[in-house]
Amino acid sequence: MNVEAAPALRTPGWRWLSLLLAGPISLVLLLHPVAVLDAQGQYSHGLLTLTMWGIAAGYVHGVGFDPRAWAWRLIFHPVLGWALMALGYWVLLRNL
Repeated sequence: MNVEAAPALRTPGWRWLSLLLAGPISLVLLLHPVAVLDAQGQYSHGLLTLTMWGIAAGYVHGVGFDPRAWAWRLIFHPVLGWALMALGYWVLLRNL
């Protein structure tokens, strides 16, 4: 099973995109975690878990690490990370 990222995703431009998406959202979650509270003042732990997974995938791809095992390649695939970070940004914007 080959889940290797496309060679085009290994270029510096795409890696910078991963870092630029992961950096701000991770800083918001670290410095101002109440930004992700819903209207009832509760955290959605499922959405936060998915967002943190996306952030981790963004950093893994952004720093240039390419996992060898197919399972880790699938878990930290950049497109999956971008989608999960987009979910995190949507949660932040929804709660503003």
